[in-house]
Amino acid sequence: MAINKKLIVVFYSTTSRREPVREWLKSLSKDDKKEIGEDIKTVQYGWPIGMPMVENLGEGLWEIRTTLKDRISRVIIAVEDDKIILLDGFIKKTQKTPKDDLRLARKRLREIRGKK
Repeated sequence: MAINKKLIVVFYSTTSRREPVREWLKSLSKDDKKEIGEDIKTVQYGWPIGMPMVENLGEGLWEIRTTLKDRISRVIIAVEDDKIILLDGFIKKTQKTPKDDLRLARKRLREIRGKK
């Protein structure tokens, strides 16, 4: 029986030490934060996880999909070594993941990997 190793969850941090995903989470209601946090924790303890909770976006990016009471949220992550890096978070308004959010997550991942 395989035992899943707990991954460490870290927030992407800008050069000025801002953590955009943490700031986004703080702006949400208590219930929304709890739902998203539970899904992040499920991924943290159960990685790798597939659909419907986690979708592979390609290029090392994954999307944690959370259904909230009256809307849908997404947290774009990367898994590097023993870490889940929270790169971007948003409330989904369309069927597809917005190109701007994907672009931003890719940029942040390149930055983390030192390929600016």
